[in-house]
Amino acid sequence: MKRIALIAHDEKKDDMVRFVKRHLDLLKICKLIATGTTGQVVNEKTQLKVKRMASGPLGGDQMIGAEVAQDRLDCVIFLRDPLTSHPHEPDITGLLRVCDVHNVPLATNQKTADLVLEGLLSPGADKNK
Repeated sequence: MKRIALIAHDEKKDDMVRFVKRHLDLLKICKLIATGTTGQVVNEKTQLKVKRMASGPLGGDQMIGAEVAQDRLDCVIFLRDPLTSHPHEPDITGLLRVCDVHNVPLATNQKTADLVLEGLLSPGADKNK
């Protein structure tokens, strides 16, 4: 079972819900974790089971980064708002860095998220591991 993290800045929560609904059939066969509010919104709008970490500003980004570092995630979907300053920007940068260091696919916009998810869950995707 693939393990996928979902994170969305406040301005991107609706985009995350649309993404999840678009890929509902794929995501319901995955283990999902999310930062606090993102997980709550996704669960409420889609009824998918989502393990919730703390919200991003309260350490949720770092908690997901720890999951990446411990090889517990197959990909991270992080719909972020690049035009708004966030007080926890160092945590965001740290999460992006840990995904790169551990070679975990990371999508930061909807189009890339579509491609990453479809590639991760396509038949034969595990052959490249």
